[in-house]
Amino acid sequence: MKTLLIILDGLGDRPIKELNGKTPLEAAEKPNLNKLAEKGICGMMNSVDFGVRPGSDTSHLSIFGYDPAIYYTGRGPIEAAGAGIELKPGDVALRANLGTVDEKLTILDRRAGRIDSVKPFEEDLNNIKLAGVQVIFRAGVEHRGAVVLRGRNLSSSVSDPDPHEVGLKVKKIIPLEKTKAAENTAKLLEEYCSKAHLMLKNHTVNKERQNKGLLPANYLLVRGAGIVPNIPSFKERYGLNAACIAGGGLYKGIGRLLSMSILTVEGATGGANTNLTAKFNAVKKALEQCDFVFLHIKGTDSLSEDGDFIGKKHFIERVDSATPIISSLNDLLIVVTGDHSTPSYLKQHSADPVPILFCGGGVRTDDVQEFGERACAKGGLGRIKGSQLMPEIINLLGKSKLYGA
Repeated sequence: MKTLLIILDGLGDRPIKELNGKTPLEAAEKPNLNKLAEKGICGMMNSVDFGVRPGSDTSHLSIFGYDPAIYYTGRGPIEAAGAGIELKPGDVALRANLGTVDEKLTILDRRAGRIDSVKPFEEDLNNIKLAGVQVIFRAGVEHRGAVVLRGRNLSSSVSDPDPHEVGLKVKKIIPLEKTKAAENTAKLLEEYCSKAHLMLKNHTVNKERQNKGLLPANYLLVRGAGIVPNIPSFKERYGLNAACIAGGGLYKGIGRLLSMSILTVEGATGGANTNLTAKFNAVKKALEQCDFVFLHIKGTDSLSEDGDFIGKKHFIERVDSATPIISSLNDLLIVVTGDHSTPSYLKQHSADPVPILFCGGGVRTDDVQEFGERACAKGGLGRIKGSQLMPEIINLLGKSKLYGA
């Protein structure tokens, strides 16, 4: 038996008045997902722990069975791996957003109006010179990127300048420990962000954006400094050959750090405009060779962060329409869930649990007839943590080790 894990990023939501008190998932027309729920066993999941508001990085590590308290060294190394940067010992990596600030460095938009690409800035951001270190910048999906500092006397113990909230000023980067390496790194990052701001606000692309009434991508908001983690592969841990299908750099990075095969799919943008048909066709092909396929779909989260609950509902319906592509596959365990909730009115992650279903593998079916927050809360699986997901899968695959004599 093979396994398909579908993670709809930011899937969980809260009741919305305009949707007659339903969540986008509950309001969506989704006959195929409902059929999986009807034929399977459902429940609710907190990806990290009850009451914890997880990031996408820590939630995915936990879901794959890697305790973030042990293996999480920061968002940066995961983003860098996803961007294709081969990290070396001593490198310090950071996630970056290209956002919009005013002349007083007050944040107007953390995503520069959700700019479609920051690739035009990549070369200039790589050409910024700092004494004694090499700077590597790689563009990611939409407003995202990764920054790596390479050199001596560096530390990941530095603060984030990104306050994560519009209307607040960019923070000064400070060392988080009293070491020369941390002080040096904070100083270098401050210098890099300052030089990047000067370059970006005068960049021709941003001048053109402003002439069109668009927000300029004029500030590099870095966060999540970290070093490359020492982490066992997915194959070592579970004995399964795994593939990752994702558009976003973070999720490719997770897959790459776990030594999954990273599959390139044309039209997989990592956004709400992604080619879902192509991604599900890629799943079907990957399952011919692999034991386990991780399919990540980002659009649900992006739309929630924009407060677009109607768009989220429609996107879920698009996902549902693509799932019949895999309906002909036999001997397949399908798991569908989210990595965290992103309530559309909050426009940010919450600690609310997400619905989860297991279909196939001889599961003990329950009475749930619909895939949704309230329906799954009544399911036979109950409420689990992300760290329990892989043990459930391994059990259904008949690969669990006996505990005791």
